Amino acid sequence: MDKERLIFLHHCEALTWNQIRSILEVDPNLIEIFSMDVRRLMMSFSLSEQTAKRLYDHMNQKKSTYIMKNLMKHSISAVTVFDDDYPIYLKTIYDPPWVLYGQGDWSTLNQVKMISVVGTRNPSKQGKQALQKVLEPLVKNGWIVISGLAKGIDTFAHELCIHSGSETAAVLGSGIMQIYPKENKELAKQISLQGIVLSEFSPSVTPKRWHFPMRNRIISGLSKATLVAEARTQSGSLITADQALEQGRDVFAIPGSILEECSDGTNFLIQNGAKLVMNADDILNEGF
Repeated sequence: MDKERLIFLHHCEALTWNQIRSILEVDPNLIEIFSMDVRRLMMSFSLSEQTAKRLYDHMNQKKSTYIMKNLMKHSISAVTVFDDDYPIYLKTIYDPPWVLYGQGDWSTLNQVKMISVVGTRNPSKQGKQALQKVLEPLVKNGWIVISGLAKGIDTFAHELCIHSGSETAAVLGSGIMQIYPKENKELAKQISLQGIVLSEFSPSVTPKRWHFPMRNRIISGLSKATLVAEARTQSGSLITADQALEQGRDVFAIPGSILEECSDGTNFLIQNGAKLVMNADDILNEGF
């Protein structure tokens, strides 16, 4: 597998994860695809005419050398699912990203003590205090916290690591050159110096609504366990918890008041088998 060819192909936004899989099944070394016209692309890889045209245009209008130089220019490195330095746990999920783009240290994602943290964008004061009580001892003991750089719980978890001098990893729902939310741009820079910022989207891709459920499977897939701190019943945090369970990961939840809507989701998870967490020992005692 030629790494540069896969990264070049991956930059074509028209292609889905499944379509790239189909292409690799037919043309595993990505050689024949570069000499195909639109009709052959359609026939060989079962692509619609519109997708085949966009792929053809991508392969004939851009150069892989330009893409690789652009990554280097912005200090962005890329690893493919076939590389040795691809995150160990993520490689085991059903649909690992074909390519990950990162700014920072990839070894951050290949540690033993890692936990994914998700929660509401509008946490209560008590919710933050509860998360700090659980997370701070882990962080001080060298645990890596993985989250999504979103407002609220994600930001709080990342900042806790930064202030403690611990590594942390932020998974984006946009390209690395399109940090979202914009107010976390400086935080993302700090994380890249003290861990890693990563995305499966090529660097210039802007955030879109459907990117975030895709992003969430990476957050849960990077570690053995996901901790949920304050979440409503209809939320991305519960989607992440569901994906963690589908991936065979453990799910922990910090309980909250039955009077607070932002605790409905976490309490629901506990009702349905998530491990109730009141302190760091509740996680450590599970063998992590």
